[in-house]
Amino acid sequence: MNPSSRRLLGVVSGAVVAGALLSAPVQAAPADPPPAPVQDFLADQLAGLGAGVPTTVMVHGTDVAAARAAVAATGMRTVTEYERIGVVVASGTAGQIEAAATHPGVTYLEGNTPIEFAQETSNLATRSAEAAATLTGANGLPLDGSGVSVAVIDSGVDPSHPYFREPGGGSAVVANLKSVCLLETTTTPDCVVRVPSVADTDTLSVGGHGTHVSGIVAGRPTTLADGGQVRGAAPGASLVSISTGAVLLIVGADSALNWVLENHEAPCGAGVPADVCPPIKVTNNSYGPSGGGEFDPDSATVKLQRALAAEGVVTVWAAGNDGGDGTTSLTNPPGQDPTGGILSVASFFDQGTGTRDGVVSDYSSRGAAATPSTWPDLSAPGEDITSACRPYLPICATGLDFRNGPGLLDVGTFNTISGTSMAAPHVAGIVAQLFQADPAATPAEIEAALKSTAYRYTDGAAYETVGGYATSFDKGTGLVDVVAATEALTAG
Repeated sequence: MNPSSRRLLGVVSGAVVAGALLSAPVQAAPADPPPAPVQDFLADQLAGLGAGVPTTVMVHGTDVAAARAAVAATGMRTVTEYERIGVVVASGTAGQIEAAATHPGVTYLEGNTPIEFAQETSNLATRSAEAAATLTGANGLPLDGSGVSVAVIDSGVDPSHPYFREPGGGSAVVANLKSVCLLETTTTPDCVVRVPSVADTDTLSVGGHGTHVSGIVAGRPTTLADGGQVRGAAPGASLVSISTGAVLLIVGADSALNWVLENHEAPCGAGVPADVCPPIKVTNNSYGPSGGGEFDPDSATVKLQRALAAEGVVTVWAAGNDGGDGTTSLTNPPGQDPTGGILSVASFFDQGTGTRDGVVSDYSSRGAAATPSTWPDLSAPGEDITSACRPYLPICATGLDFRNGPGLLDVGTFNTISGTSMAAPHVAGIVAQLFQADPAATPAEIEAALKSTAYRYTDGAAYETVGGYATSFDKGTGLVDVVAATEALTAG
């Protein structure tokens, strides 16, 4: 019985007191709320962190004010904020982070997990080229993705590459940005900063990956020196490149997603017309943890992509390059999100035929056969894909098919490499085509159109009916079919 109860009972008769004691339970003092859950990766990291050594943590709150208060109360240093989802990224010691877990309004603590790019034409098999040649978008132009921007979150881009060259001059890259929040030299509170539109941001240790991926999305029709012809999935779409910088950690990528959430309607800034710099309608994410992992609905990544879906932006993920046999899930965790408009893409290999009856790439990550939520959503060409590369960059050097671009100085500027990193941008470009066909479509409607019309190639696991779709743990609903998806989306 607490003191206030004793004082209250002291003013009544003993008989009443006795009755009260018999009929009413004693109320204990309210217990402190349990600490907020801590991500497994972060918990392991804290256990081995030296005294006084700081690390990066994402403090999730009931709102951003609660997260800010926890960071301030524990003395941590703020790195950046994802205001729309109530997250503050901070730097602190193990003691400070553990103290933040007990602060009112804190709901989750997440670490800065490492990521890697999923590395390891095709537009005939997807019917993307056919759609551009035979169908027209709502803007009256050929269905090539025009009027839509695709945000590519990757190692960066070389805007001057001949694959992005517009016929009248200029580049398909309309906005060029870089995530810098974890650099010690950063003095701005903005984690993602604009860089000159002509700056090559794809020159670091993983250089070349982002340029190759961007070319798959929206490379302009190009005739190579040997007479070969290449083009991206959506050769009329605009590109917004957000380089994750030198450090391959999730905060850099999440900061890029947060930037898209805050700027997708006007990615080039207020006052720049949409016909010059269209709104972002889809992001491509060809990165993730090695070996897959469990889906975490409390992560900042998932909160950000769900907020994007609610605002009309599709998120596309590479499924991963860890192969598998269905006994356990190896697919990229954020791609397992059941939210409409969040897509996980497996790699299809046409075996050099350009046809639709190919195979699932050996390296393409499989979901767990017994857990359909881990399965890819669909497949797209990801093996032996030719796109923009610079021969001196590490990722491009892994290819075995250097080809010269159209100009005399474009020596070795195209190469052929493989991975689900190459499959995802096919779908990102195709999503741009679908939004051009129906600008009012929702992300869930885009997903439904793609999955309900995918071509059921027969290699690999048998299809099973799950959630109204015939799908499989290795290839999802099958090979994306742009013409059929467009017709389904615009029917009626």
